[in-house]
Amino acid sequence: MGLIALVYSVVAYLVFFATFLYLIGFVGGDMTAWAGLPKTVDAGAAYFTGAPAALVNIGLLLLFGVQHSVMARGGFKRAWTKIVPPAMERSTYVLATVAVLVVLFLGWQPMPAVVWSVESSLWSGVLLALFLTGFGLVLLSTFLINHFELFGLMQGWFKFKSKEAVEPKLVTPMLYKHVRHPLYLGFLIAFWSTSHMTAGHLLFSAIWTAYIFVAIGYEERDMMALFGDKYRDYMAKVPSILPFGARK
Repeated sequence: MGLIALVYSVVAYLVFFATFLYLIGFVGGDMTAWAGLPKTVDAGAAYFTGAPAALVNIGLLLLFGVQHSVMARGGFKRAWTKIVPPAMERSTYVLATVAVLVVLFLGWQPMPAVVWSVESSLWSGVLLALFLTGFGLVLLSTFLINHFELFGLMQGWFKFKSKEAVEPKLVTPMLYKHVRHPLYLGFLIAFWSTSHMTAGHLLFSAIWTAYIFVAIGYEERDMMALFGDKYRDYMAKVPSILPFGARK
């Protein structure tokens, strides 16, 4: 079982990382046309037709939100690990996220009406740099806590080595000393930094932004249940998304 768990976690991680790279190009839209992707938020064939584009796209984003939030809750995990071995639970969550993202990529219906378009090559370059910085911040944030646990690799490795899982600890390195959710901040920067904002991209960014703030509420409730007053003290001292303003 240990070897199976390890191989499963490695495969899940590699598939997820490839999907994450595709997500960068997908969200980048026209800014990342150089990547030659067959489908982006701005262009490409849709597989779910026959319904208004906005309705289909909202449904796809809600599907992602439901999967990503429900499967992350403690109650679901306790029930789920009666079927899936605990060492493979996180990797299964990662693969489910991949499946939902692939459905999103395939089913997304581009809405090409232009909301804004930046013609200046200088400002287009600045926005592209911000876009890439946002996704870089997402990736960096995962490494600052525990990248390999977050994506299930550590659980598979521990099972392979017959080691007990480490008790979770509240750690707040570097960026986490300034904002509680730098990973979400990175996504927000990436989603809104574009030199060519279409109606579809605007819908994608708006719905995903709303989801992020809903997800923060659920996540912080779980963190308070896990770490108690330590996390409440952290909330009182460190802002949620922006490194200034109200703490809670």
